Amino acid sequence: MRLTSLDVFRGLTMMMMILVNMASLPDEGAKYLWLDHAAWHGYTIADVVFPFFLYIIGVSMAFSFAKYTSGDVPITKQVYWQIIRRSAILVGLGLLLNNLVWNYHLTDPKFFANLENLRIMGVLQRIGIAFFLAAIAVLVLKQRGLWILAIAILVGYWLVLAFIPALDNGDGVFSKAGNFGAYIDRLIITPAHLHKGSQNLSDPEGLFSTLPAIVNILFGYLTGMWLKRQPVATRTSINLLMFGLAAVVIGLVWNGFFPINKKLWTSSFVMFTTGWSLMTLAGCYELVDVRKYRRWFKPFEIMGLNAIFIYVASIVLIKLLMVNKIGSEKQARSIYDFVNTQLFGWAGTLNSGLIFAIATVLLWFGVSYLMYRQRWFLKI
Repeated sequence: MRLTSLDVFRGLTMMMMILVNMASLPDEGAKYLWLDHAAWHGYTIADVVFPFFLYIIGVSMAFSFAKYTSGDVPITKQVYWQIIRRSAILVGLGLLLNNLVWNYHLTDPKFFANLENLRIMGVLQRIGIAFFLAAIAVLVLKQRGLWILAIAILVGYWLVLAFIPALDNGDGVFSKAGNFGAYIDRLIITPAHLHKGSQNLSDPEGLFSTLPAIVNILFGYLTGMWLKRQPVATRTSINLLMFGLAAVVIGLVWNGFFPINKKLWTSSFVMFTTGWSLMTLAGCYELVDVRKYRRWFKPFEIMGLNAIFIYVASIVLIKLLMVNKIGSEKQARSIYDFVNTQLFGWAGTLNSGLIFAIATVLLWFGVSYLMYRQRWFLKI
């Protein structure tokens, strides 16, 4: 069984990701802030994209792992090695992208320079680690055990962050440098390998804050298992919508004493974004699988069929545009600034970045379509 609506959801998330990444590149004050991540506490549209990816991975696992969790096929060492392999590839790709940020200049490429300051964590690293741990949990535990694990992680993470401050910083338990997760990252990863934009005091995809991200995958998996037992009907879509609204409300209530915060990946953030994941899936499920409006949503489906490739390639393009400059003088503009000004400068400082982002989404849809026509589907 394959949910076409899940491919549509994945493609929609990919388009959102590219739009957000490109639209947030200009300097502060020269972009639509609702397309940029919240500075600290709070949320914007941009903040739901990453949790969407994790949730989709979980729903997919309900179908791809079905032969193992049902007992039809025994769980061998080979299964675990496949999980390790996939996780390692994701982490490796993430490290390669991190190195590319600082070192890849078209005129002087150095892939392995400055490794002493290489950022260790990142989006793909978090996906790889969270997928590995969630996959092991799915293979080992029954559904009741997964519910207990998910709740234990969320509550435990809340209690740790709320009551245990960083031992080397007194800024506050929910501050950028004073939270316990940042302390663990400084202790294990070490400051030199943390995010440069956080002054090497913390990391928005830190090691400790990856723990609650596992729950986004587990909730996706539990959703997928539930969907497999439901009829393809509007009633199922409504139930998904209701579950989503309930999760959003829980997240907003929890926000009162454990702020919704993407960089801390707080438990309230997990519930809030899981709610939006459920509601978005409900919409896709109703329109695509129930009402069969598949032709209208084909572009999203096509975009979702090569998600990992498009993600990595789009990030590489962004890094090349930002790192490399037009000219050799010290104040030379990046390729991004040059192209943005030359092609879209007529729209004004605020709108040019958004139009550039939309053009980039269309570019990658074109690449996805060509790969689809050639039946090229890259998996890991």
